[in-house]
Amino acid sequence: MTNIIISSVIAYFLGSFPTAYLIVKKKSQIDISENGSGNVGAFNSFKVTKSYFVGFSVLAIDFLKGFAAVYIAKSVFGESFEIVGAAALFAVVGHCFSIWMKFKGGRGIATAAGASVLVVPILIALWIVLWIIAYLYKRNVHFSNIMAIFLSLLLVVFNTELLNNHSAIGSPNNFLFGTICSLILFTMLIKHYGPLKEYFKFEKDKNKRIKDETT
Repeated sequence: MTNIIISSVIAYFLGSFPTAYLIVKKKSQIDISENGSGNVGAFNSFKVTKSYFVGFSVLAIDFLKGFAAVYIAKSVFGESFEIVGAAALFAVVGHCFSIWMKFKGGRGIATAAGASVLVVPILIALWIVLWIIAYLYKRNVHFSNIMAIFLSLLLVVFNTELLNNHSAIGSPNNFLFGTICSLILFTMLIKHYGPLKEYFKFEKDKNKRIKDETT
């Protein structure tokens, strides 16, 4: 239990490093938490600065935060799913609810990918496939994020044993594996509540415009 707590605390503080805030502030003297969507992540960094370099820099560092959290836990405490799974979860929680940003943060996708690549890479591959399908359907980044997260969550809930058996670091307990993966995905889903509302509002307004133009 002590090792789980230590790895979780380290992971939280690694995840909570406010990458987007610091890079955007240095590059453009802009507080990203008060501009654009207010999201402290790669996509909003790109939208606010109009810089691909800034966007990709934030994306890469946020990915490395999750990767480092799990790698440290694995290297120091061994390949126990309880430990690396807790590290993955708290790296994402730290990113989404950063203590340095008054518990604001990003939406967790890059950090979750970095954390998961050492534990359950098959889930990342499935997420990417689902994202591409959703994007081809609606051509909307937020819609694609939400659908890929939601469908990945369903995959975890209904195919826990299969995913566990094909993970790089599996758990002897399918329930624990499913719980950790579900909590990570659910945390990301919570952070997409705002974009989901905006998407439905956009669709409602678009349908209203189309109806008005045809009447």
